[in-house]
Amino acid sequence: MGKASRFIGKEIPRKDAGDIVRGKAKFIGDLKLPGMLYAKVLRSPYSHALIKKIDIVKAKKLAGVKAVLTYEEAPNWRAGLPVHLGVLSRKVRYIGDAVALVAAESEEIAEEALELIDVEYEPLQAVYDTEEAMEPGAPQLYDQFPGNQFPLACPWMGPNSLQEIVMGDVEKGFADSDIVVEGTCSYDNIPNPLPLEPPGVIAHWEGPEDLTVWSSAQSPYFLKITLHYAMGRINVRSIAAQCGGSFGTKVLLWQLAFYAAALARVVRRPVKLCYTKEEHFAAYTLRLGSRFKGKVGIKKDGSVMAVSGDWLINTGYCSDAAQGMVAVGCGELQLVVRCPNWHVKPRLVCTNRNASKMVRGYGGQELEAAFIPVLSIALEKAGIDPFEFFKKNYVKPGDGYYWRDGNWWVCRGLDYTKAMEKGAEVFGWKEKWKGWLKPSAVNGTRRTGVGVGVHGNADVGEDVSEAYVRLDPDATAVIYSCVSEHGTGQRSSLCKMAAEILNLPIERVSLAPPDSLVNPYEFGPVGSRGTYAIGSAVIRAAEDARQKLLEKAARLFNVTPEELETEDGTIFVKGQKDKRVPWKAAMGFDRTCMGYGYFEPDFSVPNFMMIFVEVEVDTETGKIDLRRVVAATDVGRVIDSQSLKNQLHGCLGAAGLDSATFEETVLDKKLGRILNPNMIDYKWRTFLELPDFATVILETPIETHLFKSVGVGEIVTSPAPPAVLMAVSNAIGKRLMDYPLTPDKILKALGKLGEK
Repeated sequence: MGKASRFIGKEIPRKDAGDIVRGKAKFIGDLKLPGMLYAKVLRSPYSHALIKKIDIVKAKKLAGVKAVLTYEEAPNWRAGLPVHLGVLSRKVRYIGDAVALVAAESEEIAEEALELIDVEYEPLQAVYDTEEAMEPGAPQLYDQFPGNQFPLACPWMGPNSLQEIVMGDVEKGFADSDIVVEGTCSYDNIPNPLPLEPPGVIAHWEGPEDLTVWSSAQSPYFLKITLHYAMGRINVRSIAAQCGGSFGTKVLLWQLAFYAAALARVVRRPVKLCYTKEEHFAAYTLRLGSRFKGKVGIKKDGSVMAVSGDWLINTGYCSDAAQGMVAVGCGELQLVVRCPNWHVKPRLVCTNRNASKMVRGYGGQELEAAFIPVLSIALEKAGIDPFEFFKKNYVKPGDGYYWRDGNWWVCRGLDYTKAMEKGAEVFGWKEKWKGWLKPSAVNGTRRTGVGVGVHGNADVGEDVSEAYVRLDPDATAVIYSCVSEHGTGQRSSLCKMAAEILNLPIERVSLAPPDSLVNPYEFGPVGSRGTYAIGSAVIRAAEDARQKLLEKAARLFNVTPEELETEDGTIFVKGQKDKRVPWKAAMGFDRTCMGYGYFEPDFSVPNFMMIFVEVEVDTETGKIDLRRVVAATDVGRVIDSQSLKNQLHGCLGAAGLDSATFEETVLDKKLGRILNPNMIDYKWRTFLELPDFATVILETPIETHLFKSVGVGEIVTSPAPPAVLMAVSNAIGKRLMDYPLTPDKILKALGKLGEK
């Protein structure tokens, strides 16, 4: 900007901090509308079955029950990619699938009504593994998807969405390689990020074609668009409460909205549906299951010559975003590994377990967590340091890649080598790295190992954003952007950007509530796009509003707008601060200045994150202790330092680093039932188990927008699982190819399982 920043990069309290700590922030559980009823869902005890008979007479007669719906009464709304799911179905496809819906005067009455519904099922054979689901004769979940494979096209990513990585000549690439290896690695323990607040919605019909939905959605406008098309082009108003954390899992809440809206249409009253914590565990969505089976060829100098193989993806019983995750994952792998010859074929498979939908990491974490261990076999044979490999192979300016839209993009971002080297220095990589499958230290039965992972995402510039900024005569500004607060402080950071441009105290800048009726289109704060994509729209809107203000004021001073400056709600000629007038003098008391800003997709500026880890493994018990983590990145310019550091610390847990060791959704592969849907059996890291954690954040200007910044929040978790697997393998001297690294797997690898 040519001058010192007033707000950008400064630690300023979040705009909503006071409301949150005082309990004034409104979450979906806090909202209550006049006449509101409460919904509950009867869920299937079978993972695959047909409903032969369902009797709802007793439930409907229970005092306080206002509606009971089965597949016979449910509206014909359809969703999924491609469209394949209705509100309710005669066929249930996982344990927890919706069988019937109840609306009642209280949650307790609704729960009691569920007990009165009598259902007769015809159990069907189920399948839970991707490879088994593709076999001839396997149980079929949908008639329209033979072999239990979903098509890979993702229309909302464009007509040529990326469906596989095909480039060059892999056979020639393997022939030109010095080392060729094959392997299989699985990252399919379906960890649940589990935000603190379970998802919830309230639905109310204002008219036959006019639906208002309040929700805990991360992307309220995207929910509006989804419901509009899925429910027959109706008018939808989408309003977001505080999200209560998301980790990417609350972007699409169409299924909850289907249930609540179906009941609300019958009773003609608002209906609220909030999942319990148990439902959030056992009946909500999970991360994609991922398995890579393939082949890698490299030169002795670390140049990758060819990659081929199958990426087997378990999406569970349905798909509404998996195709997009496939497209992004295929793009992100190209950022990590520069290679001229590719043939990676994804196979998107449906099985009789919970659906997989959007989760932080969004495809790339799943693919890289399974691919990098196979690549590591080749690096071991060549004796190549993985840090040096990533430094050489991570995408550089001028490199090209196919992105999710199927188009070829040329990187115009940064060379992140300096950030990598600084991270390695802080971690002490050169001193600690002893070679593949070699511990860095041995202390009796305890062995220490180190690992490193890297990740990047060009979706920082994904999709469209629009924003308005309104300047009022009282020297205040309002940003209109349909951004919900999902736990990261993004709304507060947008206020900082506008305040910086308007040179206005930040307490005078506010953001309109996330309501689709009030705000222009906004895809949502996903994929690390908040800083670049949403920020660009807000910056342009603020600049437009400022320009219009100065054009009005120019007539007062008889100068050009370029000769004027604004500060703290006043306007003056540059260099003449003593002669200033308030905004009201330029606008009048009965006018405002409205600026408009927009952002169009740009996939040419990938972000970057490198994670170094050190673990200690007890070879007698198999227990793994995470000792040290260093997270290294370059963000161009820091918008809010505390929010950024918090995001980096978020690589622990939330289906990130700890999904490599103990954060796991345990599925009984015979019954299809989740065995740990509670806060005791689902293992989380406590504060007492936090490792030493250091952050390395460089600031090298990136050509994005005025503040030359790029977001990294979404990708922080992604490099961590393969880094941990690498570290543990090095510590025990045995290669591990399956997550999570539970004690039994450690002891089995050491040949000690079952020893007395």
